[in-house]
Amino acid sequence: MSVIQKVIIVEGKNDKLKLKEVLNEPVHIICTHGTMGIAKLDNMYDDLIGSQVFVMTDPDKAGRKIRSWFKRHLSEAAHIYIDSKYGEVGNAPVDYLAKILTKNDFEVLPCFEMKGKNFNYEFNQRFANGFAI
Repeated sequence: MSVIQKVIIVEGKNDKLKLKEVLNEPVHIICTHGTMGIAKLDNMYDDLIGSQVFVMTDPDKAGRKIRSWFKRHLSEAAHIYIDSKYGEVGNAPVDYLAKILTKNDFEVLPCFEMKGKNFNYEFNQRFANGFAI
């Protein structure tokens, strides 16, 4: 049995499912379901103790509010940001998520490993789907 050392806090179930498509290591993913408060933190406490905590919320008002809450009450948490053009974590392309997770020292599935700094996830996504550019 392996001990999970990393926790990612996301807003919803779709965000969690999307991250599971990319990750290649045991990571505990916790959903806030769009809100945060002391009671929720108390419920998460056992999962957070001794773990590296990452906050990965949507770039909208609710996501910023949750992120702000963690900055105040769990300042040691690292924050992973997604581009606002995707609207939410669950809508971001898996190639893009793999890229930003790799930058934050997560192991991703081998099919998402980037070769060099100029990896263009949008080009690769179009190419993989058979669309001409």
